Amino acid sequence: MPIDLEKALALRAEGQEFTYTDRETMLYALGVGMGADPLDRRELPFVYENGLKVLPTQATVIAFSAGRTLETGINFMMVVHGEQRLTVHKPLPDRGTVVTDWRLIHVIDKGAGKGAVLVGETVMKDKATGEKLVTLVSSTFARADGGFGGSPEGGPQPHPTPTRAPDAELAIPTRPDQALLYRLSGDRNPLHSDPDFAKAAGFERPILHGLCTYGVTCRAVLATYCDFDPTRIVGHDVRFSSPVFPGETIVTRMWKDGNIVSFEASVQERPGVTVIKNGKTTLAA
Repeated sequence: MPIDLEKALALRAEGQEFTYTDRETMLYALGVGMGADPLDRRELPFVYENGLKVLPTQATVIAFSAGRTLETGINFMMVVHGEQRLTVHKPLPDRGTVVTDWRLIHVIDKGAGKGAVLVGETVMKDKATGEKLVTLVSSTFARADGGFGGSPEGGPQPHPTPTRAPDAELAIPTRPDQALLYRLSGDRNPLHSDPDFAKAAGFERPILHGLCTYGVTCRAVLATYCDFDPTRIVGHDVRFSSPVFPGETIVTRMWKDGNIVSFEASVQERPGVTVIKNGKTTLAA
């Protein structure tokens, strides 16, 4: 069934509630590799309930299913995550109940055989106070759904990467079982766990979740420019360009200009493969 543009843009999922505890907060941090060295006192507060800290990118899993039950007309077997953007209005508490409003803000037609891009927005509020916590903007590339008659233009513009040499670089290894751990935070797509499913999808083995790679790049900025203080990060945006295999080392190259950290990420084991492009972290003024 082709995408019905008018119906797609009218879709709403409002007032959905999601509850998480300190257990989910620690599990998410473990899922993106925090605490690999249990004696590292800089990372321990993210995986230990004594003075627990919250990574801002945890917002992507707290309400992972928001809007996902709505029928957009796309073939979900042929979709990949295109971009992820996060704006922090107030730091996430380490536990609580949030209320979300989800909607599509752009549906872009790349043409028959070229796919479509659906851009969704999730606004997350603290149920207890009504305060806005984060806004998430996520783009889905629907490879099999172009040619429905929509506009080829629209959507967020990519952040330009500086042309000078990086100001900093940080290599963060992932574990061979990283995807099996990360999936417990909500995304149980078998592409990340089932070898047969992964091969049928064209991969030699299960791949790491894009949002796990996203969290690892946030860790890199957190360690390099924020002294492990997550409240200093008020925005984190990426464009996904290639998958990571669990067990590979993610190398994040960073450029700092004022309160903006631009970044790209590659994998050490496959020279020339860039997995994140046009990255942008906004730091608190």
